[in-house]
Parts: sequence; C-alpha cells; structure tokens
Amino acid sequence: MRAEPVTAPVAFHAEGPVWSERWGGLRWVDMLAGDVLALAADGSVSRRHVGSVAAALRPRRGGGAVIAVERGFALEDPDGSLRSLPELWNGKGVRMNDGACDPDGRFYCGSMAYDQRVGAGALYRLDPTGTVEVVMAGVSVSNGLDWSPDGGRAYYVDTPTRRIQAFDYSAEMGLTRGRTFAVVDGLPDGLTVDADGGVWVAIHGGGAVRRYSPEGTVDAAIGLPARNTTACTFGGPDLDQLFITTSREGLDPGQDPLAGAVFVADVGVQGMPAREFAG
Repeated sequence: MRAEPVTAPVAFHAEGPVWSERWGGLRWVDMLAGDVLALAADGSVSRRHVGSVAAALRPRRGGGAVIAVERGFALEDPDGSLRSLPELWNGKGVRMNDGACDPDGRFYCGSMAYDQRVGAGALYRLDPTGTVEVVMAGVSVSNGLDWSPDGGRAYYVDTPTRRIQAFDYSAEMGLTRGRTFAVVDGLPDGLTVDADGGVWVAIHGGGAVRRYSPEGTVDAAIGLPARNTTACTFGGPDLDQLFITTSREGLDPGQDPLAGAVFVADVGVQGMPAREFAG
C-alpha cells in the first residue's frame, strides 16, 4: 500500500493526528511550533498557537479539546477559549510528547527529555476532576498509546526499546501486567488500533506504517515518500482512511521535500471513533 499527500509540507514536526466529527474532521499538532492544525473540507489548513509546545490533543465530551502542552495540560472550552492547568514540573529539559484517552475518559500523555536521555520521562494521567497521576516512571521517549476495541488491552511505545508493549486495562486498576506485544524492526512512534484489533504503528526514520495483527505479527505495511513518519489515525466519513503525519526534524534543507506533510491511505479496514476526555 502507498500513501498520498493530503496537505503540503505545512509543519516542521507534525504529530498526533486525531479525527473527530465533534470538531469537524482532522486535527494534528506542529509540536515544536506549539500549534494545533486543522484540515478543512476544501483542503486548506488552519493553525492555532497554544503554547511553546503542542504535544497531543483529544476532543472533550462537552466540546472543545484537551491539549498536552510543554509541561502539562490545557483545556480548550467549547467557545474556543484556552485554559492552562498547573504545570507538572519545573525546568525546560523535559516536554510532553504523545497521548490518548482511555475508555473511561481519562487523558494520558507521556514525556521525554529534549536530549532523549534514558529514563527522564514519565506517563501521566489527567482525570476529569483535574487530578494528575504518574502511572509509569522511568521512560525515555514516551510515544504511541491506544486501546483495543473492547477496551481491555492497551498498547504503548517507549521508542528506544523498539517494542510495542501490551497492558491489561480496567477502570479500577488502570494499566497492569505489562509485557512485550511485538519487537519492532526500526523505531516505533505513534500508533492507532483498528476495529478488528490490529495495531498500526508509524516507523520513525523508516518511511512506513506497519499493521500488527492482534497476535503481534506484521500483516500489512504502507510506504511513504517521507522517511520521518510520526503517527497515524483513522478518519474520513466511514473511518476507513489512515491519516499519517511526518516530520522535518533532523533533516537538511532540501532533503525529503514532502516531509512535514500529512498523508492518507485507503487500508481496507475501519478504525474506531476517537475516545474523548470526560473532563
């Protein structure tokens, strides 16, 4: 399978695509610019600055969005106003990176050091009440996170481990019994899960997205004309298109001219609606 560009190279470090009918289609972030981008029906792209970093976002059940910013979280209200929540740490060496909502409406986002030093990050959970907990410490580059169709299993990436981990999940216990789901040939980045339980993961530096069956074996792959694939999500009216973000980070001028664009592929399987933040 091949992916085709749906935008021009509009971002330096595009990440975290999410499709939601609540906000009219696709949004993603230009992470290090601190901007949230949106794709209009006519193909135009708008952007909104939300902070020094815009790491990840998800729709809120009551409208608006929850957004991970450099050192914590912000809430976009239904009227478009933005409220920053208290910062979770001091200092500028660590930033938020990628996140998702669990089946019970709680928003998780993981962090990483700017210099990617080992063990400097953590995985945080923002509850609808505003309480924040650390659910995993000592991670290095916290990346893709999503849940199985029945909500009983979570998949998670700490990129330097070159593995996708699986966890059991329940509302009461959270993430438990972590184990290796798949060993990845390359650097796994963002991921999403389809309605059949397949796990689609972007291979950073590999110009590809691969699908892992529920048993953990590769059974499909998409090639892209941009090497730094960062994340993917299902969208479109029938949730049967895979949107893929790419990055220019680490590239020389003129190298990989399509890097920074968003791509789309028809993959023959449907995704699931984006899980929403209950706060």
